Amino acid sequence: MERGGNALPDPAILFALFCLSILLLSLLGSLLNWGGIHPATGEAISVKSLASRDGLHWIILETVRNFTSFAPLGIVMVALLGMGIAETSGLIKSAINAMLAKAPPKMVTLLIVFAGLLSNVASDLGYILIIPLAGVIFHSLGRNPLVGMAAAFAGVSGGFSANILISTQDPLLAGLSTAAAQILDPYYEVSVMANYYFMAVSTFMIAAVVTVVTVKWVEPRLGPYTGDLPREEMEKPTALEKKGLKRAGWVCLGWIALLVLGLAPENGILRGADGSLLGTPVLRGFITILFLIAVSAGAAYGFTVGTYKQAKDIITGMNESMKTLASYLVLVFFCAQFVAWFDWSNLGLLLAINGANFLQEVNLHWIPLFVLFILLTGFINLFMGSASAKWAIMGPIFIPIFMLLGYSPELSQAVFRVGDSITNIITPMMVYFALVIVYFQKYDKKSGIGTIIATMLPYSIALFISWTLLLILWIWLGIPLGPGVDLFYTLPVAQ
Repeated sequence: MERGGNALPDPAILFALFCLSILLLSLLGSLLNWGGIHPATGEAISVKSLASRDGLHWIILETVRNFTSFAPLGIVMVALLGMGIAETSGLIKSAINAMLAKAPPKMVTLLIVFAGLLSNVASDLGYILIIPLAGVIFHSLGRNPLVGMAAAFAGVSGGFSANILISTQDPLLAGLSTAAAQILDPYYEVSVMANYYFMAVSTFMIAAVVTVVTVKWVEPRLGPYTGDLPREEMEKPTALEKKGLKRAGWVCLGWIALLVLGLAPENGILRGADGSLLGTPVLRGFITILFLIAVSAGAAYGFTVGTYKQAKDIITGMNESMKTLASYLVLVFFCAQFVAWFDWSNLGLLLAINGANFLQEVNLHWIPLFVLFILLTGFINLFMGSASAKWAIMGPIFIPIFMLLGYSPELSQAVFRVGDSITNIITPMMVYFALVIVYFQKYDKKSGIGTIIATMLPYSIALFISWTLLLILWIWLGIPLGPGVDLFYTLPVAQ
């Protein structure tokens, strides 16, 4: 696993190679007359060569547009601008600290796991804050700190996709899913809240499962702590931090009140053009709402506690968050070209048509179909840790296939997110795996890759079983995955 993952090139290089592969495949497909029939229009579809005169002209003229119009790019940048204020002001860290510092001893494990799940709203904060903090908390209570860090790691990484809030993961995946769905349906749009209902319920299920595994299996197996590291005391929030949290809370309540006032009346200003709640711009443009709430609440906290002294400090906080985008922008450039080339050449559409025809002939029931997709995603995750890189590769292939089989892009995305999360905690390819080893070695010098994988494997198995069962039950009951989101899809028939 470790050798295979290390052998992979940087994701940006990987997508550059994929672009080259698409160019060569389109040339081969054009020479061999690969084609098919569009299931909606009955139109004959054939491969267009990117190496042809028209193809080369298209590449030269559209490369910039492919990059700047790539769906996830703007969404992720706006989300990070807002969350950058909430993070650099200290709001998110202080809120999580306050929650854990007041935790009753019997509820400590559950609250640590829950805090880990919530931490993905600020991307990687959980790896940097929650996991080491969990070790300190367990150690201060006389429990094995390795157990606390294992529980936190399972919440932060094993349940990375789940949250009761909209996280930075949601806009990123929604943008990639939109680009993939438009290979088949040019007007299809995947909402940022596409999986909200399912992920919110998953948060509580995962918290319960991880807590049970920790108490019933991991803690008895690891036993009491026998190291000689002295106990550390928890840092409780200061009076000033409490004041800042209170003011940030009032700001959030103010935004909620404004949204209710705009949505509750039948002619509310924030309702859709037809007066419906599902067509409201609040849902379609939720990233803007998230940005406004994060900036205002973060600023209220920052000015109260003194992390912000003047208005330009807010801009500095935004600048800091945007610095983390440097490598992402490079990746997105090549990823955008790959998706656009895949679409223009018709390779994506033909793969979807032929893949769907194959699965229809096999006549695989939806339960084993999605279970196999979860297992495939989890297996690929062992070698490629980045969720966005994986979905940028898998989305353009599997979303159109599942659309032709009658399943919505939002459902495909939800199934992917389950598979992507469950093996995060047992793969050394996860970018923070080495950091987790360092955390463990603080209390046990002999800890290594094998220690972490052996400790986390029960969580991975339990999450695979429980989360897959929840997904199957959800689909069987026909519950929407998010506001106005259907589980199934019907390809529009051309008039």
